[in-house]
Amino acid sequence: MTPITWRRAAADDAPALSILGGATFLTSFAHDHPGAALTAHIRTAHSEAYYAAALADPAQTVLIGETPLGAAVGYAMITPPDLPIATDPARDVELKRVYLLHGWQGGGHGDRIMALVVEEAQRRGARRLLLAVYPQNDRARRFYARHGFGEIGELTFMVGDVPFRDLIYVRTL
Repeated sequence: MTPITWRRAAADDAPALSILGGATFLTSFAHDHPGAALTAHIRTAHSEAYYAAALADPAQTVLIGETPLGAAVGYAMITPPDLPIATDPARDVELKRVYLLHGWQGGGHGDRIMALVVEEAQRRGARRLLLAVYPQNDRARRFYARHGFGEIGELTFMVGDVPFRDLIYVRTL
């Protein structure tokens, strides 16, 4: 399997993150999300402007994974918590997104990015790492369980104008 080098994303990574974010979201959810809603969501939530703003915000960290030739194949976003549960912004962080293109799943790449996410959360002084996951994404749910996450709530996640139920998970650090 092609190796991945992980680094902190910089402002000039916004175009690559936009393409990667849209591609991974489409690949992950096209099987059961309506096409028009999926397209609308990708246009806004994975726009170049969205990633440029995230990269400019010192409260957010984006880690990007690249092949030896520099192709972006994975990423993770660590942000202040923005979930409908009680949180402590001084002690909680949210793993907003974590994705790998299908060809790079397995082989320990997911474990490596999760280790980097935990390192970043601990560097920030976080005591809890939170995330939201689609209940029908069994592979992701197994991955999170293997990494010590457990369910503590739920939320409504909008994809375009279509609501979906997500589960809120937490891992104590």
